[in-house]
Amino acid sequence: MTREEEVKKRRTFAIISHPDAGKTTITEQLLKFGGAIREAGTVKARKTGNFAKSDWMDIEKERGISVTSSVMQFDYAGKRVNILDTPGHEDFSEDTYRTLMAVDAAVMIIDSAKGIEAQTKKLFQVVKHRGIPVFTFINKLDRDGREPLDLLSELEEILGIASVPMNWPIGMGANFQGLYDFTNQRVEVYQGEERFLPFAEIEGHELTRNPFFTQAVEDAELLADAGNPFDEEAVLKGQLTPVFFGSALTSFGVQTFLDSFLTYAPEPHSHKTVDGDDVDPLNPDFSGFVFKIQANMDPRHRDRIAFVRVVSGEFERGMDVNLLRTGKKVKLSNVTQFMAESRENVENAVAGDIIGVYDTGTYQVGDTMATGKLKTAFEPLPTFTPEIFMRVQAKNVMKQKSFQKGIEQLVQEGAIQLYKSYSTGDLMLGAVGQLQFEVFKDRMEREYSSEIVMTPMGNKTVRWIKPEQLDEKMSSSRNILARDRFDHPLFLFENDFAMRWFVDKYPDVELMEEFSV
Repeated sequence: MTREEEVKKRRTFAIISHPDAGKTTITEQLLKFGGAIREAGTVKARKTGNFAKSDWMDIEKERGISVTSSVMQFDYAGKRVNILDTPGHEDFSEDTYRTLMAVDAAVMIIDSAKGIEAQTKKLFQVVKHRGIPVFTFINKLDRDGREPLDLLSELEEILGIASVPMNWPIGMGANFQGLYDFTNQRVEVYQGEERFLPFAEIEGHELTRNPFFTQAVEDAELLADAGNPFDEEAVLKGQLTPVFFGSALTSFGVQTFLDSFLTYAPEPHSHKTVDGDDVDPLNPDFSGFVFKIQANMDPRHRDRIAFVRVVSGEFERGMDVNLLRTGKKVKLSNVTQFMAESRENVENAVAGDIIGVYDTGTYQVGDTMATGKLKTAFEPLPTFTPEIFMRVQAKNVMKQKSFQKGIEQLVQEGAIQLYKSYSTGDLMLGAVGQLQFEVFKDRMEREYSSEIVMTPMGNKTVRWIKPEQLDEKMSSSRNILARDRFDHPLFLFENDFAMRWFVDKYPDVELMEEFSV
């Protein structure tokens, strides 16, 4: 098979949702249909030990939450499928936002009882900004929920995207009978000996006498007359979202969704460089970018993996690439592909694939690697400014080595920021949300055997300054002068008033929300 044919087989997408909408559960079902796992676990299955494959950290298994992005790959129906399952919790939005830069499409999971929720809305805006296609799966039809027509209206009114249903629920909750699948011209029966009934053979079937079936047919006719027609071009432009209904927990409607998704989802697309040039996936020169770094995927070896989206060309084990940030060549020898925390060595990969490069501290999130004529980095990944700050220290001063190792590796993942005071040398952490600190503390204890003490700080705002403007006399009781892990100088302000006071006193000093040269 040629490289072009291999690229056209790739389907790389992320799954987004508000917490508890069923994102991880549907991921498990997709893996099951792809033959990647034998039995789907759910994030609530703590008592049975049947944990979700995509939730591989101990804290995820215990709490039933997803706090890190997982990468999973399988072959299905002639396609190579790369799924990136993302954290639903808003405290880990930065991880999710970066992951969305590495995919060609998004699958949006909506709880039929709750509709569009806050985190779904935020993540959709990122997807919309990127202009990538969105496929919607309305979940939990086995429970009572809101009227399907109301849910479609929410998509348009709250998210501002037109929708086109690909199937339609027959009843809901205790009255759920199945799906009226006008796309495939069949009824998908929820409980019964026959799973699929073609429209041509359904006349006289007992289901046709059910009032919920009659209502579904009427709704389908209404949608055919007054709804949006399916337009593949509009879908690929992110202007129209195909909507599927089902129940991930009971694995109903999921395979129908997967089959349709792989039919209409796009192949790998081009990525822009900072100069505005498009790098085509069929460009023969290899290129890719690091969108995530994860420590301790194998705690036995204290390893660290840089997740790379291949943008163009072909990866070959042992190849040399240019790391554009440093201008140095690096050899890609120890490279893997994933099933959550499980992995296997990979010899080749093409555009659309996600590979994991063993990292000894060489890489940073956002790094571009390339060969040949590609000399310009890809567009930078989004970063969030921390809003909560904590002082941190080792509980046992005799365990400084493991404390420093843990701090170094976990901070490099990018979910939490590290600062060091110029005057006292105190270490301080910054994060978007409280849960990030809880996960950090848990991982320090589990993965590095380092108990830590974190003390809340009153500071609320961080701003960077240019090194040439640094003057330690600027430090006061209202701010803390510090440096980040790259030695860039910054101030931690108590509040907006303290920051405005600083600006008034030092009008020539430029305060930046992120460091830039």
